[in-house]
Amino acid sequence: MLHLQTLRENPELVVEKLSVKNFDALRIVEDILVLDVEIRTLKKLLDDNLMLQNKLSKDIGLLFKNGKTDEANRFKEEILLLKNEEKERLESLLLKENAVHELLVLLPNLPHHSVPSGKTADDNEIVFSEGDATSLENALCHWDLVKKFDIIDFDLGTKITGAGFPVYKGKGARLQRALINFFLDSAVNNHYTEIQPPYFVNKGSAYATGQLPDKDGQMYYISLDDFYIIPTAEVPVTNIYRDMILKESDFPVKLCAYSACFRREAGSYGKDVRGLNRLHQFDKVEIVQIQHPEKSYQALEEMISYVTSLIQQLELPFRIVKLCGGDMSFTSALTYDFEVFSKAQQRWLEVSSVSNFEAFQSNRMKLRFKDENGKTRLAHTLNGSALALPRILAALLENNQSAAGIVIPKALQNYTGFKIID
Repeated sequence: MLHLQTLRENPELVVEKLSVKNFDALRIVEDILVLDVEIRTLKKLLDDNLMLQNKLSKDIGLLFKNGKTDEANRFKEEILLLKNEEKERLESLLLKENAVHELLVLLPNLPHHSVPSGKTADDNEIVFSEGDATSLENALCHWDLVKKFDIIDFDLGTKITGAGFPVYKGKGARLQRALINFFLDSAVNNHYTEIQPPYFVNKGSAYATGQLPDKDGQMYYISLDDFYIIPTAEVPVTNIYRDMILKESDFPVKLCAYSACFRREAGSYGKDVRGLNRLHQFDKVEIVQIQHPEKSYQALEEMISYVTSLIQQLELPFRIVKLCGGDMSFTSALTYDFEVFSKAQQRWLEVSSVSNFEAFQSNRMKLRFKDENGKTRLAHTLNGSALALPRILAALLENNQSAAGIVIPKALQNYTGFKIID
């Protein structure tokens, strides 16, 4: 959530920056500022009211002491009127403060100054590319390969649950587990503390990281318990530090977690969503950092370098793209996507997003720290997929197919216990 002070100091800049995200903030900002003036006026009136009550209370004591009972009683009646006025103004203040909050949560995070303008993924900026992004002759797509080798069953998942919930079998299940362990071990070796989070969160947690109200319709909701099923481990892991004040020496906080992820996304048809390309349940290892504001962009570069190393070890052709304003998430200030090339589908598949949220999430969750001068400030939060498995698995199957079978990259062979799926 944007800090109200930011809107007070430079509302024009807020509107201008959010236009990069193709978000028209003018009316919301104007409404917030009008309410803000009314709130500050009410607070001044309440302060004046309280001062007058205190003065009258002191005067009443003196009047009674001096035997001026009638005058003291008139002052008591005046205090009663002031108290009623105070009650009405407090009720009005609460309504207006709630109205400001409801408007503030509608505003996305401000994009970093380097975010390119644009409306769709076609406007994203390619900043790095590595590997052979060419097709394989007579290559099978992964949805055909998994049937051929009997390692993932989409029809069985549809029977048990519904579309988007595949069943992994045999070497397919072992390869999935191998990827999870490889990603977790790599993160721990890079000084991330492993967390095993719950898969359900309350509304406070979903709100704190920005899923609510923005992505309410995309999350699975359990109404009986008022829980949301997590769309990513980012939500429970970041919320570990909700309502906390850290010491400057606590930085950096580096956490990683494996979880299943659940997303109720709008369905469509075609190869873009076929097979493993889009699922309602999928596995992912997430990395989260909580950082000093002056070091968060250095941390972002470190996270980009780390995710790069994972994909390189998997020997997959990939590219890094800086998201344009129109393709960025509600909460992000700057996001880089990692895409691997699918040699059978002949298309790029997103496998990771690495983002700096600056103080947007911290302001919602009251995640603060005391700096060297003892001043309480908002921390910065970052997160990244390291990595999301379905499309990584799809690319591994498609890009490593051969006449003998599907060859497992060397980095995974100690985890799988086999070198080939045949």
